[in-house]
Amino acid sequence: MSVVPIKSAVVPDSAKWTFTTRRVNRADVVGLNLAVCGAVAGDLALCQVVEVNQHRKVQLASRRSSESYPGDLIVACVGDRYAPDQFEGRAEISPIGADLIAGGGVVGTMENAHMRMDPPTRVQPLGLLIDAAGDVINIARYALPAKPIPEDVTVIGVFGASMNAGKTTAAVSLAHGLRRAGYRVAGVKATGTGAFGDFNAFEDAGVPALDFTDAGMPTTYRMPLTRIEQGFKTLVGTAAARGAEIVVVEIADGVFQAETAAILRGSAIRDRLDGVLFAAPDALSAVGGVTVLDRLGLRPIAVSGMVTCSPLATQEAIAATGVPHLPRDDLRDPEAVLSVAAPVLRVAGEGERAAA
Repeated sequence: MSVVPIKSAVVPDSAKWTFTTRRVNRADVVGLNLAVCGAVAGDLALCQVVEVNQHRKVQLASRRSSESYPGDLIVACVGDRYAPDQFEGRAEISPIGADLIAGGGVVGTMENAHMRMDPPTRVQPLGLLIDAAGDVINIARYALPAKPIPEDVTVIGVFGASMNAGKTTAAVSLAHGLRRAGYRVAGVKATGTGAFGDFNAFEDAGVPALDFTDAGMPTTYRMPLTRIEQGFKTLVGTAAARGAEIVVVEIADGVFQAETAAILRGSAIRDRLDGVLFAAPDALSAVGGVTVLDRLGLRPIAVSGMVTCSPLATQEAIAATGVPHLPRDDLRDPEAVLSVAAPVLRVAGEGERAAA
C-alpha cells in the first residue's frame, strides 16, 4: 500500500470539505492511500479540480455553496449516482481522473448524461484519506447508531413519478402543515444523492431533518436494500428519540427507479409506512402513479407536486383517480392537511390531547 503522510501543503486549511463528508471527524485523518483504484462507495477522496464544467459549485459541509476553480482541493466521497435529469455514474475513480457527478460531493465515473448536461466537472484524485491504523476512511464509520422505530410514531412516505416532480416541496409542505397543526414533526430523506437542498428545505420550514448521509451512505444508488432499510429505521428512530411524533420520509426519484421500486414491492420501509403522499408533474403522471401504487396495494392519501400548479390539470387528475389533490399551500394549511392526513396518524391531535 502506497501511503503518504498528509502535510499542510497537501491538504491546506483552504481544502473544501463537501456536504457528504459533514459527519467526518477530520482529526482522524493522518495520511493518504494512493491506491485510489481500490475505492468503494463512501470512501473519502482528496481531489484537485482540473476542469470546471457542469457543476460550477460544490456544496460544503457547512451547508453553503462554494464556487469551484481549477486547482481547488476538495474532500468528497466516492459514490454512485442515479439522476435521469443529470448524470448516472458509478463509484469508480482512477489516478488518471474522475468526475464530480454530484455537487454535494460525490466523485466517480460518469456513465450516462441527460442531453442538456454539460460534461461533468473533472477532478484528479490525489489519494484516499486514511486513519492512524492505515485504514481508508469511509463515512459509514460515522453513521448514527441503530435505533428502533417506536410503535406510536406516524411515518408518512412521499413518493413521486420522477425526478423534479415536486417531491421535496410536497414533503416539506406536508411536514410544515402538520407542525402548524400542533404536532412534533421531523423530515427524513431516506434515499437519493447527498446534497443539502432537501435537508435545508425541511429546516427552513421549521422541521428538523436527517438524511441517508447521517446513516453513513453518500448515495443510496446501488446500495443493498437491507442497508437502505437499516438506514431508514435508524433515521426515523433517531427522529423519534429526539421528540418527533410524525416523520415525513421522502424517497428519491420515480417509482420505477430500482431502489424505489424494490422499496414499494416489499420492504421494511413499505411495511412501516402509515400513509403515502404522491407527487406528480402532470395529470397523466398522477393517473399513472396512482395506478402503480394501487397495483401494489397502496392508496395515496393525496397527490401533490407540479400537477397542482394547474387547476385544469388538477381537475383532470382528480376525475381520473378519485384521489384528493393538494397544492403546496393547502399542505401547509393545518385544516387542509389534516383533512387527508388525520386518518393515518397514530398520535392524537391537539384537541384530543387536551380532552384526555
